[in-house]
Amino acid sequence: MQYLIGLDNGGTMTKAAVFDTSGREIGVAWRQTPMLTPKPGYTERDMELLWNMNCECIREVLSAHNIAPEQVAGLAIAGHGKGLYLWGKDDKPAYNGIISTDNRAWKYPEKWRKNGVFDALYPKLCQQILPGQQASLLAWMKEHEPSVYGNIQWVFSVKDYIRFRLTNEAYSEVTDISGSALMNVRDACIDGELLGELGIGEVTDRIPPLRYSSDFCGAITADAAAKTGLKEGTPVAGGMFDIDACAIAMDVTDPEQLCTITGTWTINEFIAKQPAIGTEISMNSLYAIPGYYLIEECSATGAGNLEWALEHIRLDCPEGKKPYVYSDELVEAIDPAECDIYFLPFLYGSNDHALAKASFVGLTTYHSSAHMLRAVYEGAAFSAKMHIDRLLSVRKAPAAIRLAGGVANSKMWVQMYADIIGLPIETVTGVKELGALGCAMAAAVAAGVYKDYVEAAKAMVKVAAPVLPNPERSALYQAKYAKYTAVRTALTEVWDKFEV
Repeated sequence: MQYLIGLDNGGTMTKAAVFDTSGREIGVAWRQTPMLTPKPGYTERDMELLWNMNCECIREVLSAHNIAPEQVAGLAIAGHGKGLYLWGKDDKPAYNGIISTDNRAWKYPEKWRKNGVFDALYPKLCQQILPGQQASLLAWMKEHEPSVYGNIQWVFSVKDYIRFRLTNEAYSEVTDISGSALMNVRDACIDGELLGELGIGEVTDRIPPLRYSSDFCGAITADAAAKTGLKEGTPVAGGMFDIDACAIAMDVTDPEQLCTITGTWTINEFIAKQPAIGTEISMNSLYAIPGYYLIEECSATGAGNLEWALEHIRLDCPEGKKPYVYSDELVEAIDPAECDIYFLPFLYGSNDHALAKASFVGLTTYHSSAHMLRAVYEGAAFSAKMHIDRLLSVRKAPAAIRLAGGVANSKMWVQMYADIIGLPIETVTGVKELGALGCAMAAAVAAGVYKDYVEAAKAMVKVAAPVLPNPERSALYQAKYAKYTAVRTALTEVWDKFEV
């Protein structure tokens, strides 16, 4: 029996999952990844601790399921996009890893827009520049941490960093680097002139060589084998940005499909042969399948807001009942017509304004914690609808939207998404760790188990019957969405008066 390992380094969790070649999820080991917040707007993590947690997860899942090292055909890694993981010239992490929700560099995209640099570079970048992207963070690093900036040997995304520790070979996999604002996406190359215009030309030769997601990118070293329990020489594929990994695991292999991934971020995307530039679309990057672009609308306004709510809104959860299950029950018991309050899901970022903050609007003494929770659920779905509407401004609606992430674990929330978006919703069955499955598929292609992602998807992906929108509820939610949009728009000018 052959097995494949997918590692997933997300914004809050580190996971190792084992799959067989039919896509069956054998087991998962995970660690909560500690977040460091040394200042408001900063989100970091210890890079050495993160490496050790990846090793622990691999060793644990192999041991728990009695999988021999020689049975592992290959491995690949997914990770949160954006952020910054620097490897120093002294062969150590040069700084804490910076997560994509970090907002310290918010002034740089604003500056580049005002001075015309962004407009000049947009035909090459094919995307907006965000505070949490590598380009912004490197500009901040150059100004505020010059000794760190001068010590950079390699500029990594999180999954490229972990792969480097496993193989001792440095590469930039294209799905990540093409979403960093460091790459000429139009021409699929690293462009020193572009980096120079951003004021960070010095890092041009510190960006590792480019590779695709299913390319062979080295093998497990002796040191990594000792730490993980894997066999030395086990092949490691390029891996991919976690939103690409989830899309691959949902069999997004042709332009007809559109998918939504909800974690801390809400990621809404489809693939196309050409980037959608000169439109409302904020992000175009290179997809895991060569020859395709990923057309993306995203913001940190997803299901992560519910995690915060469950920690801070009083639930009185009955003993023995899981908080997420109880929360679903409370929300389902509230008629959406009786919950005329609105939550802007901006705890970790915004799709409106760099300084926007999360807000409840419309609260009265009538409202209970259940009403507040319903507003959080609806707010995340409204935010996704805003992004999807932008995507549909440049293409026809799909037959259904494929949904992954935390929302997909709640039948009630999946139905709410269908009702709010107004389209059928499909989910993938039999697998909880979709990001890891996408990477297992990359490892399978790299190891020669399957010739490409289309063949891998036929063998490894199972899609459930669609959840259809309720016409009555959809009409109600359209009216509520108009109010949500009015509240969001009204506050836009207010955020200029706030600081990070």
